[in-house]
Amino acid sequence: MSDIKINHLAVVVEDVEKSLAFWRDGLGLDLGGEIEDVPSEEVKIAFLHLGDAHIELVQPTTEDSGIAKYLAKRGQGMHHICVEVSDIEAKMQELTDKGYDMINETPRERDGKRYAFVHPKSTGGVLLELYEVS
Repeated sequence: MSDIKINHLAVVVEDVEKSLAFWRDGLGLDLGGEIEDVPSEEVKIAFLHLGDAHIELVQPTTEDSGIAKYLAKRGQGMHHICVEVSDIEAKMQELTDKGYDMINETPRERDGKRYAFVHPKSTGGVLLELYEVS
């Protein structure tokens, strides 16, 4: 039995505030706090509670960021699935040892949380984020 569970599903949007009209106002999901500007990732994000997981709305804040390029190429929609792991380095090493490709060689950190991405070519086309929880 695996101890991995979904933390959030990320959706790329053109405008977080406008997207809240559906997710918060229409669907009734609770906004988990303030809309946050994340300069290091060149995005604005909003997390909405969905049971034990979240929907993350992600809006690019620059025209040349990775998220902006993704939005320009694919339009609004599903961006990635995030799963919780207890030891991110161990999980990254395990995946690498099994021949899967990581986007990050070492975990990134934001707000005390560590995370890394598995390349979609290793997952059948899905961008997967590993998120360390203690």
